Amino acid sequence: MKILCVGDIITDVLAALLAPLAPDSDTPARIQVAGGGQAANTAAWLAASGAEVTLVGAVGDDQAGRDRIAELTAAGVHVAAQVCPGVATGAIVVLSTEAGRTMITDRGANLLLSPQAVQDGLDGAGRLHLSAYTLLDPGSRDAGLHALAQAQAHGIKVSVDAASAQPLRQVGPQVFLSWVRGAHVLLTNSDEARVLAGDGPPQEQAGRLAAATGGSAIVKLGAGGAVWALPSGELLSEPAPRVTPVDTTGAGDAFAAGLLAALAAGARPDQALRAATALGARAVTSFGARPPARIDAEVGL
Repeated sequence: MKILCVGDIITDVLAALLAPLAPDSDTPARIQVAGGGQAANTAAWLAASGAEVTLVGAVGDDQAGRDRIAELTAAGVHVAAQVCPGVATGAIVVLSTEAGRTMITDRGANLLLSPQAVQDGLDGAGRLHLSAYTLLDPGSRDAGLHALAQAQAHGIKVSVDAASAQPLRQVGPQVFLSWVRGAHVLLTNSDEARVLAGDGPPQEQAGRLAAATGGSAIVKLGAGGAVWALPSGELLSEPAPRVTPVDTTGAGDAFAAGLLAALAAGARPDQALRAATALGARAVTSFGARPPARIDAEVGL
């Protein structure tokens, strides 16, 4: 089954701080420039897990865009990139600490992603995974809404990653939830769940989100694992494997890839959730947002 990922292709400038940030002075860090972007990261983890995956996104007609396409292709991702002349490929500065990550974003060419580019990628897809960044910015919103409408019209199962708390807050939870109604799975982290579903235990938040979308909803809890409210009302919970964390960048994208790869392989929901937490945990043991090499994913079948 071909999985189509739609969303950002980005250059990450990742700075993992080795000491508390010293404003107006120097702070030692480990710094890496590499590929990023929520949809691109998920596609790379899917390919590393052995899934057939196509990525639709937009890059500039620049060296960064060519590098991002080349590295994804080498990783086994079929990249259907919209190349935008005269526009820079998107870039993010990621400040990573033990407490979390702060991202400073220039989405660049990603803002120009067109509905036609999405339409071309939908052919033959069995699943659509949409990064909500595509919906949250007016420049790319039409492409995201087109992807959702066409997938639902053709019976393609849809998963949506809620992306980021602050843009969700700016758009408003009711508007966003109206856009993704009918999605098979909505994935959120704790901050995003709080914006979309209000305060409360994650189990209740997941249930409210599942009811709002008419599908199912997952709340990721980092080292605490994840909970998944199914359309039937059943609630699944899975602890995260214990690992020694190196960098949390891309962990949520790996989680999504583990879930989708398992579901595409025929796993039950509990098996898929176990595979998702395992791959998310694996992601935090390496530096950067992408898998270090091909992996042998265990989906619990």
